[in-house]
Amino acid sequence: MNPILPNQFFIPDVEARQWSDGRMYLYGSLDIPGDTDYCSREYRVFSSADLHQWTDHGISFRSSDSHTGKVERLFAPDCTQIAGRYALCYCGSDNSEGIALSDHPAGPFTHARAVAGADGDAIDPAIFVDDDGSIYYFWGQFNLRGARLKPDLSGIDPATLNTSIITESEHGFHEGASIRKRHGIYYLAYTDISRGRATCIGYATSPSPLGPYTKRGIIIDNTGCDPQTWNNHGSIAQFNDAWYVFYHRSSQAGKFNRRVCAEPISFTADGTIPEVEMTTQGISKPLPAAAPVDACRACLLSGRTHTGIRYPQRDEPWHEYLTMIHNRDHAAYKYLDFGHGAKSFHAVAASGAYGGTIEVRLDSPNGTLLATCDVPATGGWSKWIDVTAAVSVPVRGVHAVYLVFRGDHSGRLFDLSLFRFV
Repeated sequence: MNPILPNQFFIPDVEARQWSDGRMYLYGSLDIPGDTDYCSREYRVFSSADLHQWTDHGISFRSSDSHTGKVERLFAPDCTQIAGRYALCYCGSDNSEGIALSDHPAGPFTHARAVAGADGDAIDPAIFVDDDGSIYYFWGQFNLRGARLKPDLSGIDPATLNTSIITESEHGFHEGASIRKRHGIYYLAYTDISRGRATCIGYATSPSPLGPYTKRGIIIDNTGCDPQTWNNHGSIAQFNDAWYVFYHRSSQAGKFNRRVCAEPISFTADGTIPEVEMTTQGISKPLPAAAPVDACRACLLSGRTHTGIRYPQRDEPWHEYLTMIHNRDHAAYKYLDFGHGAKSFHAVAASGAYGGTIEVRLDSPNGTLLATCDVPATGGWSKWIDVTAAVSVPVRGVHAVYLVFRGDHSGRLFDLSLFRFV
């Protein structure tokens, strides 16, 4: 289910790598909830044996561990295995570029060194080890740079440098390159701004790691995940016999507080990747409609509605919900499996002095009206109550569920914690 990590972790810019132990490891930046800038001074690593249950391995690297020791914020990383060790490629808000090493895929990563020829030039490193053992290093914004890396990882070979592998003007390249190889073809995924904002992950292909690359299309677009979403950054990765795109979504009506999500992808006979949609189910099967669904897991939000957090005290659980719900806003959940039917809709909501209604619709904001649920004023935003409504038409099988919010007041109507069908 998306987001794929527990809700208290805000991990964007993810590179996903399956290593020889069979587990998938996630290397990403670390956003701090409530902060008003991208990333932080730390990296965390997560891993999973099945892409459903994830282990938090804790802090793997800090800005004070960098080769300068003075990095303000750590931006997007990458990681690969070289000569039996794991090489973490990091970058900083000061355009520093470096590599640190570990004997374990989750770190801690130490003995940081600058990547000469890239250090101080731009952000967002990517690393790729080819079948013949050659190591390639990529970095940059707007114009992607790349070169063969020296075997001792101390810097690039300047004789191999290409300063315009892909560009913003020709390929929509904004930042965030990531490279994989499949059936002899090099796939370069990147943050794509060609639709007007940096919300897409696009990709280009080449018969050579340093190009030339031909743009092939968009893999996923996170437009609509949050009222203020701005960027997207991730990777494609193989896990066992299947391929996935790992990407991020914004939350809390900000450009920050980004979370990693994943969707399955496929390849056509000619090697292209059809664009996939954002979903709530992610790599899972459609969610059982009879099980509670956290309202914060909407894959699409409209209007001013966004996710909100009550920061826990001591051992309290993390509580996240939809907030700032206004008249005519809606939230979408893709996809729910109703099986052989449902008789009623149940939700948990809170309101101040107004309240409103929830229209439960199938497959679009104007789709079949399944139920209309009244949400009364509860007397306070922390006073949560159960609300329910009868399902008025037969429903079976798998559908997208749209919750359309209505109210007579022009301001904030109510907050929504969870819902389910019985």
